[in-house]
Amino acid sequence: MPQASSPDGIARMRGLIWLVAAAFFMQTLDSTIVNTAVPSIAHALSVPPISLKTALTSYVLTLAICIPASAWLSDRFGTRRVFAASVLIFTLGSLACGISQSLPQLVAARVLQGIGGALLMPIGRYVLVRAFGPKDFVAAMSTAGIPGLLGPVLGPLLGGVLSQYASWRWIFLVNVPVGIVGLWLNRTHMPDFRGERRPFDWIGFALFAVASGLLLIAAETAGDGDYRNAAIAGAIGVFAAFAYWRYGRRARHPVVDLTLFKVRSFTIAVAGGMCTRLGTAGLSFILMLFLQIGCGWSPTMAGLMIVPQAVAMVLMKFLIDRILKRHGYRHTLFVNTALATFLLACFALFGATTPWWAIALLMFAYGFVMSLQYTAMNTLAFVDLGPDRAAQASSVTSAVQYLVISFGIALSSWLLAIFLQGHHHDPAAYVRGFRAAVLVMAAVSLVAVYVFTRLRHDRPLRRPVTTPETAA
Repeated sequence: MPQASSPDGIARMRGLIWLVAAAFFMQTLDSTIVNTAVPSIAHALSVPPISLKTALTSYVLTLAICIPASAWLSDRFGTRRVFAASVLIFTLGSLACGISQSLPQLVAARVLQGIGGALLMPIGRYVLVRAFGPKDFVAAMSTAGIPGLLGPVLGPLLGGVLSQYASWRWIFLVNVPVGIVGLWLNRTHMPDFRGERRPFDWIGFALFAVASGLLLIAAETAGDGDYRNAAIAGAIGVFAAFAYWRYGRRARHPVVDLTLFKVRSFTIAVAGGMCTRLGTAGLSFILMLFLQIGCGWSPTMAGLMIVPQAVAMVLMKFLIDRILKRHGYRHTLFVNTALATFLLACFALFGATTPWWAIALLMFAYGFVMSLQYTAMNTLAFVDLGPDRAAQASSVTSAVQYLVISFGIALSSWLLAIFLQGHHHDPAAYVRGFRAAVLVMAAVSLVAVYVFTRLRHDRPLRRPVTTPETAA
């Protein structure tokens, strides 16, 4: 492969950066574009809006399960082949979502999307690490990550516009032309890196998948009132999780390296992140239901309310290094988590007559705080790990994050369903349910404040926040 210092190498590298950027854009756009269209999809498929949680959680859970396999697949089959396959699977999954005629079909298509999407970002980061030296990696990753930052900004608004003025199906079909361009760029610009061949932990992967899937099924079926099947699924899921805990400590090449949790800062980062995301991950889902059903807003107007949050998250990126260097992780996360919990609870003040500017202002403040929260939690996981363990830590933290996000969405929808009390078509019920749900979600997030006090010392950040986990 030409070096970046040669004219041909520069041109080839630019194509590679745009290829990875397109993958990041597809993945991040699809993670935010669906929420705004939930009421429209529910109406078209003749199901209660709250039932659409399965279409969201199935995608995120599939990401969590499949991400740990990305490194082995790229080492075994090569980055060019695996990346092309992931783009193709994601594109076909998007097409299947766009033509779905029922909720089960949509859920199955979202799983297919998740299989492809799980490989896009890890392999994209890995290729940039291999193609660029340490000096140029940050610049390359920052450039490739710009479209990834635009995805959360454009996703809700685009989802609202398409579902209101065209059809909800286009929120999925919009990925098809992007995927076709990605496949074309892959042929000419994707290097074919391979790593050391090692055996894949099929037993560990199966136990991790079974535990994750059944525990989420237990949470969702309990939310639907089917407590008997929830108990059965939960019991089997807990058994599978315990079996992996026993097995993973002895495996030579575990799919999830449990020895990472012997590092105190890593464990606290993961535990605090789990509590935070469990309480906050479902906010966008129930907020869209509150605005469109409870307040009677149009999909476009509801989507616009997410834009201030996304813009604030991008702006905070320029301040995070300075904040962590000055105040350290312990103080920053303690104060910021408490502030994030307070702002989340403030959403309970909203009602059907709340002016749009008040909601937009709170969304901006919330996005500002959550950007610092996510980046600080993610980078804390790496501060005491050597470079040789960074790749495995990145895989584990990504899998755990997506897994907890799926549970967070399930929790928020379960709470809303409880407080709706069966009144799925009553706007006033959605207002009351939303208020009560966010208060409980804030209480869950508050646990993270205690978790971050367990950091032993409050040392300042000594290096820029540019780990592979957060550079995008």
